[in-house]
Amino acid sequence: MGNKEERSNKASDGNVETTGRHRKSARPGKITYVPINDEDLAPYEPPVRKKHKALKITGITAAMILVSAGAAYAGMSYYYSDKFFEGTSINGINCSGKTAYEAEQLIAKTVENYSIEVDSRNLDPQTISGDQIGYSYVSDGSVLKLLKDQKPYEWIRGLFEKKSYTTAENTTYDKEKMKEQVRELNCAQEENQVAPENAYVAYGDSQFEIVPETEGSELNLREAYNALSEAVSGNEASVDFDSNPDVYVKADVTSDDPDLLASLDACNNFTKANITYTFGDETVTLDGNTVKDWLNFDEKGQLIMDDASFQQHIADYVAQLAAAHDTVGTEREFQTTSGRTVSVYGSAYGWQIDQASEVAELTQEIQSGIQTTREPVYSMTANAHGYNDIGNTYIEVDLSEQHMYYYQNGEDIFESDIVSGDMRYADRQTPAGIYTLYYKKSPDVLRGKQLANGKYEYEAKVNYWMPFNGGIGFHDANWQPYFGGDRFMEGGSHGCINMPPDKAAELYNIIDYNVPIVCFY
Repeated sequence: MGNKEERSNKASDGNVETTGRHRKSARPGKITYVPINDEDLAPYEPPVRKKHKALKITGITAAMILVSAGAAYAGMSYYYSDKFFEGTSINGINCSGKTAYEAEQLIAKTVENYSIEVDSRNLDPQTISGDQIGYSYVSDGSVLKLLKDQKPYEWIRGLFEKKSYTTAENTTYDKEKMKEQVRELNCAQEENQVAPENAYVAYGDSQFEIVPETEGSELNLREAYNALSEAVSGNEASVDFDSNPDVYVKADVTSDDPDLLASLDACNNFTKANITYTFGDETVTLDGNTVKDWLNFDEKGQLIMDDASFQQHIADYVAQLAAAHDTVGTEREFQTTSGRTVSVYGSAYGWQIDQASEVAELTQEIQSGIQTTREPVYSMTANAHGYNDIGNTYIEVDLSEQHMYYYQNGEDIFESDIVSGDMRYADRQTPAGIYTLYYKKSPDVLRGKQLANGKYEYEAKVNYWMPFNGGIGFHDANWQPYFGGDRFMEGGSHGCINMPPDKAAELYNIIDYNVPIVCFY
């Protein structure tokens, strides 16, 4: 710029006129050369002022858009500060844009038509409606908590993703109305109350077995109320009383009861016992069919271990055996050698069961479940079973004939005349009956009653003494003038069987302790 001004001044000084950009002089002037700078050679650029203006306009516009968008976002955030985002559902209900109160009103409507079906044992289902029990919705704040957990500034997420929540549909009901509805159920009526029956032990075809308990339909009202209340509180559509183990009264004793199982084992152990008694050719068997009737059970079907009662049954059974098979103390017919048939009473001979010992033995066998064949425990035995227990080995003393015989296996091996008790005196007559030998002694002294002066009524020395009935027995009597006949009528003994000395000696050597001695008139 300075160089141009300098050139202009110089031109003025030379009186050179210019028109427009270059004025032509009237006469040639002096030419002056001015040097060119680098700045004059620089390329042309548009004015900077115009570029800055465009950028400013763009920035203002963008700012205005951002402010508007921010205001709109903030407004929506504020809008959703008390409302659920779009795409929100609670318990399957669309709650988009709803306040917590509005959402709960929608939830509450779902319980207005609530009802519950009650299934009971052996009866048709019944339905209880919500209004019958005062059923209604109650807020517990869970819906409001879901809303508060929302971050309002995240409202835009609801446009792209859905949220599904499940909350407890808290409800309430009138407890008194509920109790009344339970009482009115068909299953609670008296005619439908069937008490359960306990399991018990019973005898089957061949052994004891458990008869299972029966369910019955007796209702436990308290538990029925609790089951129904729990179902209603959980908004259940139905409740099955039969699936609740406490609603119905249960049997006190069930088939898996340990005590009942123990009773079963004990009963079967008792009835395993099988005892077969032999009485010659006859047999009597005691088995479970009889023993089972000796066992006592309580009302629950459990075995009552009543030892006294059980022992009494065993004692009664043994007594029946004795009554049927004992021959001691009974009369039996006897065929004499002389051909007569006499009736002989045996108080000291025959079969006699030792009842006390047999009861003890049988009790042990039943308790152990043993199976055996045996004779009973006897206190006395005879030579044979059956009608004639004397058998064919015996000593026959015919007091009328005053003669005796010894038969062995039916063969007469010994005979002798005798003198029996003096028939003039009742206390000296030889008693009839059946006896066996006590013992043998040689020699011995026989004595009568002891008198007041210390002496004996009589004393007799004998060589062979064989007692069989108290103080009565066989012995030699050398003082007798003769034997047999009618000697016993006036010169008989004090009750003993007097024998010739040689015959007494012979009998002494062959007599057996178990041989019955049959005395008769």
